[in-house]
Amino acid sequence: MENTCKVKIKLFGTGLLLSAVMLSSAQTKIQLPAKYRHFDMEAHRGGKGLMPENTIPAMLRAIDMGITTLEMDMQVTKDGQIVVSHDATFNYGFTTTPEGDTLTPAEAKKRILYTMTYDSIKKYDVGQKFYAAVPRQKKMAAVKPLLKDLLTATEAYAKKKGVAIRYNIEIKSSVKGEGVYCPPVAGFTNLAMQTILPFNIGKRMIIQCFDERALKIMHAKYPQVQTSFLTGDKEKRSLDEQLKSLGYVPEYYSPHYSVVTPELVEACHERHMKIVPWTADDIAIIKSLADMGADGVITDYPDLFYQLK
Repeated sequence: MENTCKVKIKLFGTGLLLSAVMLSSAQTKIQLPAKYRHFDMEAHRGGKGLMPENTIPAMLRAIDMGITTLEMDMQVTKDGQIVVSHDATFNYGFTTTPEGDTLTPAEAKKRILYTMTYDSIKKYDVGQKFYAAVPRQKKMAAVKPLLKDLLTATEAYAKKKGVAIRYNIEIKSSVKGEGVYCPPVAGFTNLAMQTILPFNIGKRMIIQCFDERALKIMHAKYPQVQTSFLTGDKEKRSLDEQLKSLGYVPEYYSPHYSVVTPELVEACHERHMKIVPWTADDIAIIKSLADMGADGVITDYPDLFYQLK
């Protein structure tokens, strides 16, 4: 039986005490071969294929594995706090209500985080229900954390481990969602920065977004913060057209993995941008991207990096 150790982390501001069973300190960390030593290993939502997504236990396990960057998402609560969540609503696939019930898709869509205080949100469990989309995910009690609590936990844990962990944090703003699922983009962006900047993470942090408006605000108001331009697999504009629309060249470009070619990698590097595709969940695809010269990859299954040889 594998040795484990329990790490208890106080969720400041919530009054909760989270007990997470972490990997044994004796477990071998991911060690990439020399030719991939530069490769940025990003755990998508903390590695949702292995642990409940966007939760503190997921982030701590990723640190234990030797992942270089924790990828996560931001939403805004009714009481103006940044909560770590990909979806703007509760996901019926893995949510349990405070009463111990599951949700139908229709019920889940009505539970919009932007209309709920964090005191209400934290009563929902997002880790115990079996989630068919990621059958290898470990089941455990877990909640959607406030970003400030997550960063408090990860920074302390990484410091204890002697690790300078990095972050890739997405602003989940959208034109269609404003006023319903999220606040106006300027308010969202400023609230995110008010939450993050006191942690003095500096160059270990990237702010990513599909919404060009948020990236433009970041570039104008917070030029010291690295940014990443997220694009999807349906993007029809050329790289130059995308950057012209954005109005500046960000430090990172993050397209869907399926559109990446050696030519796109070269074009990014010519413009002094690093390219980190999302979300590749197959080792053959990850290796192909690495061999093309991509600077990293975002994956749901960070344990795949053990196989990158």
